[in-house]
Amino acid sequence: MPQEASKTSKVRTGHVFTEEQINSLTESVKQNNFIFVHELLDKYHPADVADLIKILPNEVQIKLFSHKSADLNPEVVLGLSDILQKEILEQLSPDIISSIIKQLESDDAFQIIENVPEEFQNQILNNLPQKDQNFFRLGLKYPKDSAARIMQREFVTIDLDWTVGQTMDFLRDSTDLPEQFLEIFVVDKDGKPIGNASISNILRSDPNMKVKNLVAENKTFIAADLDKERVGNIFTQYNLVSAGVVDKEQKLIGVITGDDVVTIVKEEAVEDALRLGGIGAAEDISDNPVETSKNRFWWLLINLFTAVLASFVIGIFENTIQKVIALAVLMPIVASMGGNAATQTLTVTIQLIASQQLNAKNVMKIINREVVTGLLNGLVFAVITGVFVYFWFHDLKIAILIGAAMIVNLTVAGLAGIAIPVTLNKMKIDPAVSATVFVTTVTDVVGFFAFLGIASLFV
Repeated sequence: MPQEASKTSKVRTGHVFTEEQINSLTESVKQNNFIFVHELLDKYHPADVADLIKILPNEVQIKLFSHKSADLNPEVVLGLSDILQKEILEQLSPDIISSIIKQLESDDAFQIIENVPEEFQNQILNNLPQKDQNFFRLGLKYPKDSAARIMQREFVTIDLDWTVGQTMDFLRDSTDLPEQFLEIFVVDKDGKPIGNASISNILRSDPNMKVKNLVAENKTFIAADLDKERVGNIFTQYNLVSAGVVDKEQKLIGVITGDDVVTIVKEEAVEDALRLGGIGAAEDISDNPVETSKNRFWWLLINLFTAVLASFVIGIFENTIQKVIALAVLMPIVASMGGNAATQTLTVTIQLIASQQLNAKNVMKIINREVVTGLLNGLVFAVITGVFVYFWFHDLKIAILIGAAMIVNLTVAGLAGIAIPVTLNKMKIDPAVSATVFVTTVTDVVGFFAFLGIASLFV
């Protein structure tokens, strides 16, 4: 695996298809003119073809993948969003899906298998060679976001006592090697890795030297059930090119390479950014409005209730607002500054949590830093806002009120921006998903309460 030569040698990336090309392709598919379709799409990189397919009508998408004459590069499927990929796979026969899987690297093939309806998974796996079946069935036993789901089975192992010369002979004569590899794993008689050696070191070494003497001193192996986000952190922290994946018995069952980790890091970054906006899953241009609405609904609902809470606080001070209309005009300033300050702290905190830089030893130091930062910003913006409001309303009392509220709200914003995500993380709740709405509520409520509460004492 893969059984056929890869078509990914094309370097024509970033192509933007014209409206004429899109219309021509659509009509050609509808008219079964797949010779033209193949000639057009074969010119471009699979990633560019995937972008094109995303904007085609659904019936054209299905026909492109199901019609053998189209001869689509199987890597095109990998470039589709999960939702679109699932929609297409659900309408393809198990034989076609099996054919796609056979042409992909094992780590890429896993993505396809995961998105296939469960009732068809066994049927598809039964169409694969036994070696591939065993690998995929093993991976499916592990959690979806684990290292076992992103590893590939294509790796090279050699015996503990082999020399460099024996290794070179093996690499020249073997017909079952991965298409690309940068490291070789040295294993003992039980299949347990003792380390890995780079190809460059092997090529430069004496043929009589034992390869085990070239094993890197700082060896790193990934547990099969380790979360993929943690895998990305390990690769980044230790500058790894690849890492072996081991099971509970510490036997080597796969390998994760740098290109897989790049994808992981990108996915996690996008995921965290979306979650900060209250979006539960990545969205794509091909997603339908119903799915998009469902994706955004729940956090909007929660936000509605928190907004009601903030409005309730405002209602408490209704009489105060009626006395001085300027207070109603200035309230959004306090709330907005507090919300933005809290979001800054929240973003930094979530990044620290995700990269595992925030721990029990330094959490109080970071909390103190953010509170002091909030206080300093509060003092600065209290002066700026106070001067602005004074010249606007010519009322020193209101200028002092908004300045005091700014100090309180930005200080609390700094505290809330770190304390809430840290608390949620300790409760095993993803702060990227849930922290934003709580932090916004705290800053709004505190901001309104501080501003209007102080105003009620002096107005």
